[in-house]
Amino acid sequence: MPEVRSPTVRRRELGALLRALRNEKGLTVEQVAERLLCSPSKVSRMETGHGTATPRDIRDLCDLYDVTDVTERDRYMTLARESKNQAWWHSYDLHQFAEYVGLEADAASIQRYQSSVIPGLLQTPEYARAMHEITIPPLAPEEIDDWLEVRIKRQRRLTENPELRLWVVLDEAVLHRAVGGPDVMAAQLDHLIEMTNRPNVTVQVIPYDAGAHPAMDSTFSLLDFTGPVPSVVYVEGLIGRIYLDNQQDLTRYRQVFELLCAAALAPQQTIELIAKVEKQHRRAST
Repeated sequence: MPEVRSPTVRRRELGALLRALRNEKGLTVEQVAERLLCSPSKVSRMETGHGTATPRDIRDLCDLYDVTDVTERDRYMTLARESKNQAWWHSYDLHQFAEYVGLEADAASIQRYQSSVIPGLLQTPEYARAMHEITIPPLAPEEIDDWLEVRIKRQRRLTENPELRLWVVLDEAVLHRAVGGPDVMAAQLDHLIEMTNRPNVTVQVIPYDAGAHPAMDSTFSLLDFTGPVPSVVYVEGLIGRIYLDNQQDLTRYRQVFELLCAAALAPQQTIELIAKVEKQHRRAST
C-alpha cells in the first residue's frame, strides 16, 4: 500500500495556492468571508494550513476566484481530500508535536541548529530513551516505547526515496553531555559519525573557542519543501512550539544559519572532533 502523502503539508500547499488566488483578485480575507458567508478566521485558517477545506469550500472559492479550468479545480479538490487523510503518526498520541512530524514527513530539506542534544533524526534508541526518561511530567514506560517507535519511523526519511537533505549544526556542548552515561554517549557519537557518511547528511560543530554566536539561546529547524509549499521555521522549548513562515522571519533564520555554518568546523574537522570526544566517553566508561 503506498505511503499517504503528508496531510499537514497538503493543507499548507492548498492554503498557499488559495492565498495566491485571492491576492491575484485583489481581495481581502474579510471580503472573501463576506461573499462565502463564513468567518474571516475560517478563510485565514484555510490559507495558513491550520484548517481543512471542504469540497464545498473549494467549489465556492474556485467560483469566486474564476477558476474554470477543470484540471485546476480537480487539483484543489485532490489537495483538500488528501489533507484529511490519516497518516502513520496519527495512530500515536503526539499532541502538538504531530504537526511537526507531518511537516518533516514531506520536507525536501531541513537545516537544524541544536545547542543541547543530538537531533531526533540522528539519535540512537538508547540515547532517545534516556532523553524521554527525564521528561516533566514523567512518561509511562509504554509511552516511552511509543515515542521511540515514532522516532525510528521518522528516521526513515534519511534513507527512503526521495531522501531528506539534513544539515545539522551542533554546539560542542552536545558532544560532551553524557546523556544516558558514557557508554550510551560513545555509541551515539559513533552513530553520528556513521550518519555523516551519507551524502544527504551534513553535520558541523561549533567549537567552544568560536566564542559567541547569534543562536546561543535558541534551537530551531528550517524546513523547505518542493512546489508551492511555503518554507517554515520551527522553534521549540519549554514554553511550547512556534511555527514561523513570514518572509522576514525566514530570511532572518536563513542568515543566522549561514553564520552558524561559518562559525562551525568544516565537516571533516567536525568528524575528527566527534571521534576525539567519543574516545573520552569510552575511557570514562571503563
